[in-house]
Amino acid sequence: MGLGSKFKEVKKAYVEANQMLGDLIKVTPSSKIVGDLAQFMVQNGLSRAEAEAQAEELSFPRSVVEFLQGYIGVPHGGFPEPFRSKVLKDLPRVEGRPGASLPPLDLQALEKELVDRHGEEVTPEDVLSAAMYPDVFAHFKDFTATFGPLDSLNTRLFLQGPRIAEEFEVELERGKTLHIKALAVSDLNRAGQRQVFFELNGQLRSILVKDTQAMKEMHFHPKALKDVKGQIGAPMPGKVIDIKVAAGAKVTKGQPLCVLSAMKMETVVTSPMEGTVRKVHVTKDMTLEGDDLILEIE
Repeated sequence: MGLGSKFKEVKKAYVEANQMLGDLIKVTPSSKIVGDLAQFMVQNGLSRAEAEAQAEELSFPRSVVEFLQGYIGVPHGGFPEPFRSKVLKDLPRVEGRPGASLPPLDLQALEKELVDRHGEEVTPEDVLSAAMYPDVFAHFKDFTATFGPLDSLNTRLFLQGPRIAEEFEVELERGKTLHIKALAVSDLNRAGQRQVFFELNGQLRSILVKDTQAMKEMHFHPKALKDVKGQIGAPMPGKVIDIKVAAGAKVTKGQPLCVLSAMKMETVVTSPMEGTVRKVHVTKDMTLEGDDLILEIE
């Protein structure tokens, strides 16, 4: 999230965020909801008083909004008011225990849907994962379809990649082992890619790999001017996973404009005003820093 140097501020904000949400009992996922709000406050330089005063106009993390909607139940002592009403405005609310009003889930129909979509053997664990975490599971399947069976790699190789001249083995299945040696990485080309040279079972190979970090540094994105109300900036760093409006669209206050995602933390960016979208400055899958300009409303 880019807040590694501000961990003390995040810890202080965690105390304030916890009080804002009603001094929650902290378990997964309620502890993460408080953490999401704390990071959001630090990223945007907000005190508790400022966050509460501006609650109607701010785009809070999705986990915070869904908590206030009642998606994980009613907290001990009830929801914090008027903070809840300011954040939710006209959004639907779940009264009581969410599981009591959820429609029944047809697991066989879900399994068939997964087989149709992914065209491969679907395990009972896959069905349960898709039932409980549909977005995360869909992302996981897309990721493994692109990059293969990454569970064959050890943790360090998966997170950091191999060192130059390092040799390692990858066992795909019993009796099928790949011997890989990392050789060299080229300079960045104009498309933001590097050529990676390696040996695979003694044979020289090379592939082009997109350097996402370098591309982010190469790309200059305009910042939203805080004193111009119609300029909507990213409230948190993240990737654009959905754009809900186009240039020329009429929007109302509180209407969703786009969705950002970073480290399992989603933020639905909403309109702070009524008006017409003049220009959209982002595209799907674009990576943004905090305050990067998303769109302009007049």
